[in-house]
Amino acid sequence: MTKSKQNDFARMRRLFPITSGKSHKIYLNSASTGPLCRPVRTALERYNNRMEVIDPQIDDDAFAALEHIRRLGARLIGAHGDEVGFGFHTGYGLNIAALGLPLKRGDEVLLADVEFPSNVYPWVALRGRGVRVTFIKSTNGFFDVDNFKRAIRKRTKVLSLSHVQFFNGYKNDLKNIGRICQDNDIYFVVDGIQGCGVEPLNVRSCGVDIYSAGAQKWLLSPLGTGLFYVRKDLQTQLNRPFASWLGVDWKMNFSDLFHFDLPFFDSARQFELGTYPYGHVFAMEAALELINSLGVRSIREHNYELLDRLIDFLQSTPYYQVTSSLRKKHRSSILSFTCPDAKTVYAALGTAGIATSFREGAIRVSVHLFNNRADIDKLTDVLARYIQ
Repeated sequence: MTKSKQNDFARMRRLFPITSGKSHKIYLNSASTGPLCRPVRTALERYNNRMEVIDPQIDDDAFAALEHIRRLGARLIGAHGDEVGFGFHTGYGLNIAALGLPLKRGDEVLLADVEFPSNVYPWVALRGRGVRVTFIKSTNGFFDVDNFKRAIRKRTKVLSLSHVQFFNGYKNDLKNIGRICQDNDIYFVVDGIQGCGVEPLNVRSCGVDIYSAGAQKWLLSPLGTGLFYVRKDLQTQLNRPFASWLGVDWKMNFSDLFHFDLPFFDSARQFELGTYPYGHVFAMEAALELINSLGVRSIREHNYELLDRLIDFLQSTPYYQVTSSLRKKHRSSILSFTCPDAKTVYAALGTAGIATSFREGAIRVSVHLFNNRADIDKLTDVLARYIQ
């Protein structure tokens, strides 16, 4: 990474209170929840100040921010602005898929057996309507493309899959999987929360039909924010699972509301729900501006360099075993590893002020743009104490 880029990340680090002062900790857990930075907090505070006096301009500003979010979100995933909407969490877009796709009794949905529950229960709920839900057996905790191919049957209609698996950081080859879906007329739905903002993606070239990502992790936005994507030519084919009065265009004229025949937006906005949480809208806009200012490719390069430092340490001793894939096409900003007494080591990291997660028997480290080499060195210093 160039010196200029390194300076950019050092400057960004200073925007995160968690990296210094009384609240300082080594935070290596963005795959759980991302910390708020000062620009995001400022956006929230400005909203609160404006609502104390009921600023009459706030509606116009919030709707402009929503449109900006759609454009910024589209840039992150390689979509068009009219294909992206504001959601509240990953499950929001996944429910649009589960309830909106034209599935019939006897149709089948395929899921990996290592999915996060938010990408399971919207589909499992369809069993009551006669839709079959089948779990594809993974291999060593990784999605198995060959098992996926063998699972496809005549009535298979949907594959819903995470871009990056939550517990071990395994990044699925969406382009290859999307091609298989297209060849078999299968809708391809992607849970993008563990990749959005840190892994470059073009949903169109990957053949993704519906994509959803909460923004509270890698997008560094408050809880209750997110984005979703619905491929343009699919929008008219979906059953509208729920409808909001703000799914139609009032031209910002909220003084003349006795119109019950307005058409729904010809965009992903038709699937949004209002009234919107304005404070979180402004905050999410600030967070997406920060992510886009650095660029996803630069963020990925930064994160991988930090994890390479950790990998070098872990591979220097037989005490630790990496449980994530280290293949280039399957790596992500999440790295998991284990050892004979993993729970004790995990607890020791917490005592030392180093935040990680414990997932499926392994310690999960997730680095982001505000982390630096010193964070990794402090992590490895603690890990070194337990080598037997």
